[in-house]
Amino acid sequence: MDSPTRFSVIIVGAGISGITAAKVLAENGVEDVLILEAADRIGGRIRKEQFGGVTVELGAGWIAGVGGKQSNPVWELARQSNLRTCFSDYSNARYNIYDHSGKIFPSGIAAHSYQKAVESAIQKLRNQESSSSMSNPDADAETPSGPKTPIELAIDFILHDFEMAEVEPISTYVDFGDREFLVADERGYEHLLHNMAATFLSTSDTRLKLNKVVGELQHSRNGVSVKTEDGCVYEANYVILSVSIGVLQSHLISFSPPLPRWKTEAISNCDIMVYTKVFLKFPRKFWPCGPGKEFFIYAHERRGYYTFWQHMENAYPGSNILVVTLTNGESKRIEAQSDQETMREAMEVLRNMFGPDIPDATDILVPRWWNNRFQRGSYSNYPIYVNHQLIDDIKAPVGRIFFTGEHTSEKFSGYVHGGYLSGIDTSKALLEEMRADKERKSSENQSFLIEPLLALTGTLPLAQPDTVSNLHKFDIPRRQLFLHTSKLGVPEAIL
Repeated sequence: MDSPTRFSVIIVGAGISGITAAKVLAENGVEDVLILEAADRIGGRIRKEQFGGVTVELGAGWIAGVGGKQSNPVWELARQSNLRTCFSDYSNARYNIYDHSGKIFPSGIAAHSYQKAVESAIQKLRNQESSSSMSNPDADAETPSGPKTPIELAIDFILHDFEMAEVEPISTYVDFGDREFLVADERGYEHLLHNMAATFLSTSDTRLKLNKVVGELQHSRNGVSVKTEDGCVYEANYVILSVSIGVLQSHLISFSPPLPRWKTEAISNCDIMVYTKVFLKFPRKFWPCGPGKEFFIYAHERRGYYTFWQHMENAYPGSNILVVTLTNGESKRIEAQSDQETMREAMEVLRNMFGPDIPDATDILVPRWWNNRFQRGSYSNYPIYVNHQLIDDIKAPVGRIFFTGEHTSEKFSGYVHGGYLSGIDTSKALLEEMRADKERKSSENQSFLIEPLLALTGTLPLAQPDTVSNLHKFDIPRRQLFLHTSKLGVPEAIL
């Protein structure tokens, strides 16, 4: 059992926000930082795995927001690391929509269905805005009918679940550009985190501890005590919690005393999105691979049922890998069943699209983000017309506990750069608090020195400690204090 060693800051979680926060603290002279990571690796929801002879990204896979006037900081990190990426063009996906008999919907029908879905989404959002402001109590009566046909359901899924499309301009694209690049590097997306960590952590640095599952945080005005499931106790002046919103909702970590109600309500009111990329390896490719064919869609009568597909030939030529994306309810459903059953379902869909003679998949990889107790989902999902107080409450510190992660980023929640920028913002806020705390203690120490001196000079009676606990209660000019104490040889600097 580790003995309680006092650190300035303990960071719980070594994802991009936690590593970034630690880096900023180190750059500002706070080096006695301890990072506790529950998994056996750093990266959090950025995670690579070898599959079918190549490196695939189980979690975050794209750098979104590239090509604008302002540079995306994660794109800059990728450039500095020479990370290999491939441009992703989704614009033609809507024209590659297959029905259950393998026919592609005519482009005119696809375009009309897409436009109808967009208009429906806009109207629905306007109604939500009106309803939330109570300016239109009859808004529900104007709500357009929802998607019903397979193609409408498929496009609705693409708009809302895959693209994270919003009617309001998306800050990521407004600020950084509307291009997206798929990470296709053998070193993985996580290579960016390893490079960052290497700037302040040495190899086998004891300030990074893996396989440390934090179970309890005891906090008071004097500090924080962190208990891990293996019985170790670590103490610090402050804690930065960089765990996901899903983990906060799951109560993996208990707080003593409990978090205030405003905090727990804010945490519970944030939705968590589950986003699952299922990888399938084949002995040969049987799907179109020309320009504009990277993404294709299956229109099923059940929304989100093996809807969005991508081939990996652009990223890894000759890999013969397909990826199908499932979300939320479908993600949780396949996590609960065997991989063999998921492969059977996926193959049935593929044979509907490409015929009965296609070969069976030789391997499958199914990530389980929802059932991973260290993640409990993929990313936060705020409504478009979000109450700004909700995000303020989620990211607000509670005493000496600070919160960070993509869920604390109002502009960029759900994105890797949201996690990165939140790590910077949280560490800067903590540095300000540490400086203010140092100044408060310095002021208290000065008061401790001055009070007996004032008593000796006859200015204030020593027998009344309560009346001299705060000098600001007395209208004593600073220069006057100096004149009293200078007779005793006390330098002005301590005042």
